[in-house]
Amino acid sequence: MEVGIVGLPNAGKTTLFNALSRTNAEVALYPFTTIGSNVGVAEVPDERLKRISEVVQSKRVVPAVIKFVDIAGLVRGASRGEGLGNQFLGYIREVDAIAHVVLLYLSTRVGHVEGSLDPARDIEIVEIELALADLKVVGSALEKAKKQAESRDKEARMRAEALSRARDLLERGEPVRHAGFGQDEKRALAGIGLLTDKPVVYIANVSEDEISAPLGPTPTVSKVAAVAKANGAGMVVIAAKLEAELAELNDEEAKEFMAAVGLKERGLDNLVRASYRLLDLITFFTIESGECRAWPVKAGTRAPTAAGRIHTDMERGFIRADVVPWNDLVEDGSFSAAREHGHLMVEGKEYAVKDGDVILFKFAL
Repeated sequence: MEVGIVGLPNAGKTTLFNALSRTNAEVALYPFTTIGSNVGVAEVPDERLKRISEVVQSKRVVPAVIKFVDIAGLVRGASRGEGLGNQFLGYIREVDAIAHVVLLYLSTRVGHVEGSLDPARDIEIVEIELALADLKVVGSALEKAKKQAESRDKEARMRAEALSRARDLLERGEPVRHAGFGQDEKRALAGIGLLTDKPVVYIANVSEDEISAPLGPTPTVSKVAAVAKANGAGMVVIAAKLEAELAELNDEEAKEFMAAVGLKERGLDNLVRASYRLLDLITFFTIESGECRAWPVKAGTRAPTAAGRIHTDMERGFIRADVVPWNDLVEDGSFSAAREHGHLMVEGKEYAVKDGDVILFKFAL
């Protein structure tokens, strides 16, 4: 699962990306430092994994991860190819969700591509370009679907109807995700990669002074929060520059730094968790062969499919799943003790994996 980091040039996207993935993508004080896309992974913070591994004394601990893609800045006219826009939009079509970075402060070193600070305007610029790009794609796909529907192809008719709804929304300036498409309609539109149909989390990129201030949200943060609420999106407040500095420290040094500036938790942890929720992911755990591992899957995933995340042979030969809730396993200390206490459940192919399940899969080769 991939989250694409988008925003205007110099909004702090690459700085944030470097902090998330602990990489060193180029950052500079001019637009379009990123001319393609950078890809990195970030660990999903989960206290449950640590507690399980301590109880079962795992030799190796493997957290769940999310892949982040740093996509070059979008500008006015990106949908028409301005600033290499068409290429950048192509990268966004491939991700599962969007993290939209909005710059909320100005510095003497970094100018604003629009010449002034206005978060609502900046958000609108990016979202208009995404909508215009979608409108082109939808228009072309709708013509093809209508021709196919003339042959009384049921799926083509459904596709044409869904595309018509999407076009109407886009022409009114609304994102496609507001359509509330059902599963059949989503399947009919699969493969188009509509930009405005992807879930969004807004990242309010504030200054180091603002992130540690004891006061409530500033007017600019409140503006982003209002846009997020109106769009049914998530929002996280982060000081990207500060997070990048923290990423260069070891755990002990980072804790001291955070205490010094009054931070209780890293903003990146909030962002990763928000992205996880945005992708509708849950976590199950395995403790096989001395390894304690967290596995991300979509909410509602059936047990055989979850087994297939580990190995395809496990899905093909699935027999059953021995399941213990993580808190019961921590309390009991082992699968055998959980069985004795009545906390172990034996589940079949129709079992929907729950967040926090610790699972031992039984399968035949």
